[in-house]
Parts: sequence; structure tokens; C-alpha cells
Amino acid sequence: QVQLVESGGGSAQAGGSLRLSCVRSAYTSSRHCMAWFRQAPGKEREAVASMYTGGGRTNYADSVKGRFTISHDNAKNTLYLQMNSLKPEDTAVYYCASTGPAWGCSGWTGAQIFDYWGQGTKVTVSS
Repeated sequence: QVQLVESGGGSAQAGGSLRLSCVRSAYTSSRHCMAWFRQAPGKEREAVASMYTGGGRTNYADSVKGRFTISHDNAKNTLYLQMNSLKPEDTAVYYCASTGPAWGCSGWTGAQIFDYWGQGTKVTVSS
């Protein structure tokens, strides 16, 4: 059973930075799509960024382009989200998600393509 465990959430001032990590428990040689989603209080869960662990392009929501960077360390089986120039509207619970074996990240903004989810880590940005 695959487990995803996030860490790195916390509080930051507007303009500050945080880095989230997500460790995938079960090593696999197959490649898959991994992503970060977030859910702010009273709002629906939204896709933030994704990438295919087999290499290739990364994808970002317009609201975070140029500020957030998604990356993956295959050796450590860990997904990262570097968040810079944080804004109060980035306040949310951030979730890591992963598909099973896949060939890319087609349809990555839809939560339904992801098979595994972490428990979430809270990010609070104050003005």
C-alpha cells in the first residue's frame, strides 16, 4: 500500500518562503504523475502543480506560476514544493497526490486521476 507523508507546512509572513516535502513510502521503478493540491477554508480543493517522475514538463496553476517550483528526487522518492513570494491567499491545507504507474500527467488538474493522497500539511501566510 502506497503512503504519502507531507511535511514542511507552517506559518510565514507575506513575501516569505516555505518548502513542502512529500515522501512516497513504497519504492517503485515505475513512473507516475505526482502533484500538489490545496484547499483553503470554505473553498474547493484546487490543483497547484504537478510533474511526471519520469521526466518532462512541470505544470502550474496560474495563481502560483513564477512563485512555486515543484521538483522530485527519485533517489529519495520525495516530491517537493518550493513556495516563494508567499501571499495570504496561499493559506490552505496542502495535499500531495500520486497516480499509479503512468505515462504522464494528462488531466492533472482533476483530482480523480490520482490514486493516493497524503494527510495534508497546513500553510498559513500572514500579511
